[in-house]
Parts: sequence; structure tokens; C-alpha cells
Amino acid sequence: MIDEKKDILWRVYLIYFGILIFGIAIIGKIAYIQFREGPELREKAQTQELKVFDLEANRGNILDRKGSLLATSVPIFEVRFDVSSPHISEKQFRLKVDSIATGLSGILKINKYKTKRSLIDARKKGNRYFLLGRRVTYDQLKQIKKLPILRNGKYKGGLIAIQKTKRAKPYNELAARTIGYVNPKENLYVGLEGAYSDVLTGKNGKMVMRRINHGDWVPIHDENEVEPKDGLDIVSTIDIHIQDVAEHALLKQLLENKAFQGCAVVMEVKTGHIIANANLRYDSADSKYKEIYNYSIGESIEPGSTFKLASILVALEDEKIMLTDSLYTGEGYTRYYNRDLRDVHKIGNGRITVRDAFEQSSNVGISRVIYESYKQEPSQYIDHLYSMSLNKPLGLKIRGEGIPKIKHPSKKSTWYGTSLPWMSIGYELTITPLQTLTYYNAIANNGEMVKPMFVSEIREGGATIEKFDTEVIIDEIASESTVDSARSLLEGVVKRGTARRIFKNSPYKAAGKTGTAQIALNGSYNKRNYNASFAGYFPADDPKYSMIVVINNPAAGKYYGGVVAAPVFKEIADNLYSTIIAADFNSDNEKEPKLVPIPDKPVYVDDIKSIYAQLNIDNEIMHPVTGDWVVSSSKNNELSFDEINFKNNRVPNVKGMKAKDAVYILENLGIETTIKGRGKVKRQSIKPGNPITGESSITLQLGTY
Repeated sequence: MIDEKKDILWRVYLIYFGILIFGIAIIGKIAYIQFREGPELREKAQTQELKVFDLEANRGNILDRKGSLLATSVPIFEVRFDVSSPHISEKQFRLKVDSIATGLSGILKINKYKTKRSLIDARKKGNRYFLLGRRVTYDQLKQIKKLPILRNGKYKGGLIAIQKTKRAKPYNELAARTIGYVNPKENLYVGLEGAYSDVLTGKNGKMVMRRINHGDWVPIHDENEVEPKDGLDIVSTIDIHIQDVAEHALLKQLLENKAFQGCAVVMEVKTGHIIANANLRYDSADSKYKEIYNYSIGESIEPGSTFKLASILVALEDEKIMLTDSLYTGEGYTRYYNRDLRDVHKIGNGRITVRDAFEQSSNVGISRVIYESYKQEPSQYIDHLYSMSLNKPLGLKIRGEGIPKIKHPSKKSTWYGTSLPWMSIGYELTITPLQTLTYYNAIANNGEMVKPMFVSEIREGGATIEKFDTEVIIDEIASESTVDSARSLLEGVVKRGTARRIFKNSPYKAAGKTGTAQIALNGSYNKRNYNASFAGYFPADDPKYSMIVVINNPAAGKYYGGVVAAPVFKEIADNLYSTIIAADFNSDNEKEPKLVPIPDKPVYVDDIKSIYAQLNIDNEIMHPVTGDWVVSSSKNNELSFDEINFKNNRVPNVKGMKAKDAVYILENLGIETTIKGRGKVKRQSIKPGNPITGESSITLQLGTY
């Protein structure tokens, strides 16, 4: 019995001492971790709870010459839904899922039924990060926050919104290709966005954040925090109003002539500032013309007859000819080796002067002038072209400039007996429309060739930090007398030559040259594919602006530059003359300016007052007017205004009005408005005077007058 008791006590003591030793070991390990490994583990835990985040810098703005925004950064949101949040009960979800899907379909323009099924499936799978939309605008997000369940916020409603930025163009497609875009992943740097990406791109900042409950991160103060620095702004030379005019004028001719693409570029003569660069190409995907290719900068083309100016200028400068020299063009046909060269028609009696040959765009006449002058030494002609920088790119900062190709007689493999006469009239050589314009601008600028400019300054916070001066390419492309002769020839084209009908009765003098070039397809020419062009400047007696218009492959039966391209030039020039040049003239005129007539269409009163103020015209006549809208009338050289009172229960007549004015009036009367096309209102789907019902909607067809 005693032995049995001792045996039990021995076992108890053994267990006791085992537990004691184990306890001492645990205490020792705790002490070791606390005092030996503790600092390192605490540092590691701290590291796991802290993270450095990038603070995205805003990209700089692109402005037009008057400060209007052409491109800016706006916030967008990636919006997700914690469908399986424990704070959202199954009953609540089932009750509201249909309302959520209906709301999302209206806000994000997605299918209601597919959205509902996707939400239910995501709930079943326990999705905590269901994607609703990647590029949700701020206004859309505000509407989403009002939907059932989601209105409860992030934790109780499961709404997750991640802010990002996107590039926006307030004027949509206007100058879209000139403004451009960047896509670093695909190494795409297009237009001004690409050319000045290093200036526009800011420097991202750094912020230390700590993880808290629910996996959220909150910022903490840290001495190493770096504030983001936004990108700088660039001021372009583009005038968005003139750009709009240029695109409308170009679009009208492209549509009328069923052309493939075209461009219209306007340059300030003295500065080289490009104030408009319109490029439209037909997109067969939706049968619309769009700014998808910078034709004026990127494509070297055979210029055709617009190149005759360079040929005649070389011959004049080399004293090979005089403008009064006689030429025999006969029936408008000649032959060089085995190739025929023709004029469109016989000119006069077949015996004409050099001036006649240029003004009437005679291929036979110009080619004979150059061939007879340089056939013994063609390199003299080509070297002279080279001396005027016609064989060199302009060196634009915008990427993708086409390379001019003007071959030289020294390269026997590409030089033929027919090369000299054909090059003299703009074939067997290529040059971009902008390079051609730069040459014509030099004639307007008294022989000084300046480089085209697309950006005039860089700003930071509204303050100018760098200004770009006009860059001169060549001080004098020819002598003063030769340039004067060239200018007289270009004026003659408009007065007596191939462009006379377009500029008939114009209030200003213009100068320029038409061009009609057959397009080579698979190495041969045909009579179906052409480039129609017109290059020149105005006013001819004191040039302010130069311009080139090229319309590619018109397919409606007309293809001559004088009837296809020149009308675009005229429409843009008319607008520039009436809004800028004439205004400058009136402000400099010491005589009392006359009242400027206003079209007999509804006009916003503040617009009239603004026009009068810019023209320094007394607007005392407007003082009796108390309403917002008027219609004008003139009699015996006196101008009067009659107020328009739009009746609240009747559809008004908005024909002839700007789209924004018409929409403003109609929607203030409670009429839902849809617009189609560009320009001013030509037709309205509801006739004026009809009663306005509670659900009235109207469609306005826009166009040009």
C-alpha cells in the first residue's frame, strides 16, 4: 500500500516538474522575443502597415491663342461594387437589385437585364470588387451615389470609387489631330500633346499611408512626403474660331465633291503662326469625315500647278526670262521624248506671254520656259530650288512631318529626259501642303521665309515663363524685284486667271495659284484621281494671312483647283476679313465708323453689344432695348432693332440662329432639343407657332447659309 502511494507521488512530481520546466521555457521564449527579436519584428509589422503611394500630377493645359482650353485633364472614376459586403443583407439585396440595375443602365448606358444577372452572379460568387465602370464621369458618379443600397456609402453600401484623370478636349474634334494625344505604352506621341509631352507632364508626388480597418489606407504625416508638381501649360497659335470656320468650309467642299480627304491651313504672314490647321478624312466605318490624319503635315504629294510659282521664280531670278516674253503654246499640246504634255484647253491664239502662261496655268508654256532655259544644265534649276530650302523638311516639333523629295540630275538612275519639264509643273517631286504654304508665305512676306509655329509660349499658373520667337529659315529667297514680279503674277491669277470667278466682287484683293494634279496610282496617272489645291495670301496689297487648301480625290465630276479648293480659301478669307482685318481697319480709321448691319435673324443682344464694342462703335442705339433678343432692319442707311418676345406656349422660329442660341431658347421654353450637323439652323422639325405640349421635343438641322 505504501509502495503504491510512493509510486503515485513520484509520477505527480514528475509531471509537475515537467510542466514547470515547460512554463519556464515559454517565459524564456517570451523574454527572448520581447527583448531580442522584438525591435526587428516591430519594425517589420510597421512596414507591412505602411506603404508609399504615388500622388498623380495633373497634366498641363493646351490653350488656343486667346486662352480658350483646347485640352485639359478632368477627373474620371473607376467604380466598383462590394456586392457581397456583410453589411448588405440578402433580403435587402434581392429587394433592390432590380432598381440598381435599372439605374445603372440609364446612367452608364448599359443593358439592364445583363447588369441584373451579373450582379446576382457576383453576389453568389462572393465578389467584393465587382466592376461597374472604368471611365465614369463625376456627374455619373453623383447619380450612382443616389441609387438604392449604393447611397449608403462605402461600408454600408459597398460603393468603391477610385479617382483617376483623363484628357478632355472641350471643342471635341476641332483641331483634334493638331492637339493630338499620347500613349506611352505604344510609343505614340501625336500632335502638340506628343511634341510637348515633356513640358505638359508634371512630376508625381509621394505620400506615406497606413492600413486601417477594412483594408483602407489613410495618409499619415511623414517628413519624406513629396507634393506633386503639375505640368506646365502651353499656348498654341491656333485660333479656335478660325479653326471652326476652316473645318466647316473644308467639310462643305468635301461633301459636295465626294472627296476622300483634305486640309486647310491658315498662317500669319509675319510671325509664321498657324492659326488654323483643318484636316478631314472620310471614315468608311460610319461614313463621316473626321480629324484622324494630319494630311497637311504628314503627307508629301505631287503639288502640281502650285509648284509653277517656284519654277517661274527661279527662271526670273536667274534672268532666263521676262514676264513679257512670248511663248508658242499652239493648240495646247507638246511632246518631250516619248511623253505628251497637254493644257486643259487652247489659250488665246496659241501665242502667249510668260505672264499669260502662269495666270492661265499653261503646262505647255511653263514647261517650255524651264526646259529651254535649263535643258543644257538642269542641275542649275534643281540647285536653285534647293537653295530655297524646298528639298528640306521644316523641322517641326510635331512628329510625322513628310519628307520632300526633289531629285537631282546627278542621280542618273532616277533622272530622265522628261524629268525637267515634268518637275517644272509640279510632277516627279513631292512636298507637303505645309511646306508649299511656307514657300507662298515667303512671297507674301517680301521674300523672308519663316518657320511655321504651333506654340507661342509656355505658362505656369497663368504666368509666362518662356516665349518663342519667330524663326527665320531664309532671309531672302529672291531679290526684291523678283518677289515683286511673283506677287504680281499671283494677283493676276485672281484678277484674270484661273481663280477670277471665285474672287469676283470681293471687298479685298487676294493673290494665289490654283493647282490640279493627277495622282499616280501604281506608277501611272489617270483622269479619275486628282488633288485640287489653292495656295495664296490676302489682302494682296498688305498681306496678313497666307493659306493653302488641298482636296484629295474629288469624285463628283469637278476636280480643278479653281472650283474645288479656291472656294474654301474664299470662305475662310471672307470670315477673317470681316472679323479681324476690317475691324483693325475701322479702329485705325479717323473717320466716324458706320453702323455695321446685323443679319435679319434673331440675335442675342449681348452679342451685338460685344461686336460694337470691338469695332469701337457707339451702341447708344441699343439702350432702349430691354429684352434679350432682337431682330434688325435697315432703311436709308439707318439701323433699327425690334425686340423679340418668345411666347411661352408657342414654338419660336430659330432658323438662321447659332445652335447654342437656338438650344438655349428652346430648352428654356421646356422643349427637349436635338441637333444634327454643323453650322446654323436651316430647318426645325416643328413649325414656328405650334403650341408647346408637356413632352415637346424638336430636332434642328444645321448647315451653312
